[in-house]
Amino acid sequence: MAHRPPILLIDAASLYFRAYFGIPESAAKAEDGTPVNAVRGFLDMLATLIRVRGADRMVCALDYDWRPAWRVDLLPSYKAHRVAPQGGEIVPDTLSPQVPMILEVLTAVGITAVGATGYEADDVLGTLSVTQPGPVEVVSGDRDLFQLIDDTRPVRLLYVGRGVAKLDDCDDAAVRTRYGVPADRYADFAALRGDPSDGLPGVAGVGEKTAARLIERYGSIAGILAALDDSDSSFAPGLRTKLAAARDYLAVAPTVVRVALDVPLPELPTALPTAPVDPERLLDLAGRWNLAGSARRLVDALAARADA
Repeated sequence: MAHRPPILLIDAASLYFRAYFGIPESAAKAEDGTPVNAVRGFLDMLATLIRVRGADRMVCALDYDWRPAWRVDLLPSYKAHRVAPQGGEIVPDTLSPQVPMILEVLTAVGITAVGATGYEADDVLGTLSVTQPGPVEVVSGDRDLFQLIDDTRPVRLLYVGRGVAKLDDCDDAAVRTRYGVPADRYADFAALRGDPSDGLPGVAGVGEKTAARLIERYGSIAGILAALDDSDSSFAPGLRTKLAAARDYLAVAPTVVRVALDVPLPELPTALPTAPVDPERLLDLAGRWNLAGSARRLVDALAARADA
């Protein structure tokens, strides 16, 4: 049976933030001086991914709610350091106006972008990863998405920590090698270790190696909590005390860290077009925002896929 091309599930915010900081504003502006560095970089990333991965389907996941109330209710520190004084997420002033530009270009090209009220892009990606026919390739620089890897479907994470040109193509073995835990235990591992970038304190005195050993021995945070209540269980000196002190945190952290897999999403068109669905609109946008080169590279990547 012929190998089916993958669907690319794009963590849009992860990529356009990376594009924004990777390309100087001075190098990418519209004629009126408006910065378009994030737009150009994002479109070039999509073109590269389509060309290199041979995908025939794509969905860009959006953050409709970057800090969902249900996660904050469980853990008030969740992303608290990223809240702007006036509310909302701290985002560079010259990046925010570029997000609608990206969405307009995606619409003109015919690439689906979707979010869900009350959920982060991670949750949209997680739900799509279990509902879309495989193979699935999730593209993100967010380590939390290692938990979505599933060799049986298969679902892989194309980790962009070093950029799209140097993707880390990660399966379960890659997660085990990097962190010492299987992918389906990564969420509990991350909760134990903590993640300052998300406001997750972790367990004081428990680093990656200790977290991995705990997961290996007890299987999960639920197993660790059960062992704490068992007087016959043995922990390294001082470790029981550290874990007991973090009991309240450990009771809620796994739910906060785990990506939702049941986000209510509409039926989505996922097939990549072979040409822009609205070429006149794309031409207008490319001219207005000085995106001709990036738009052409994306269109060429779509056409090349069709010819393959």
